[in-house]
Amino acid sequence: MVEQQQRKILGQAWENRRRRAGIIAFVAGLVMTLAFFAFFPGLPHVIDWGAILVALAVGGLARWACQSRMTKSASGEPDDR
Repeated sequence: MVEQQQRKILGQAWENRRRRAGIIAFVAGLVMTLAFFAFFPGLPHVIDWGAILVALAVGGLARWACQSRMTKSASGEPDDR
């Protein structure tokens, strides 16, 4: 009984850490993409709806990649390298 409760607490802690890492990855991808569109030479230096949508997509991709990587490393599966 105690062992099950400990596993449940550890699982919740891991899930919280995974969720927090996903949020950080999303924000980092979003900010880096918006910074790219704002400061990269040769672009019109305008943040329009297209840049915002691309930044959201990149943030979502970064979140997915981060959470996928964490899940794979926690399960002990070998990487495809």
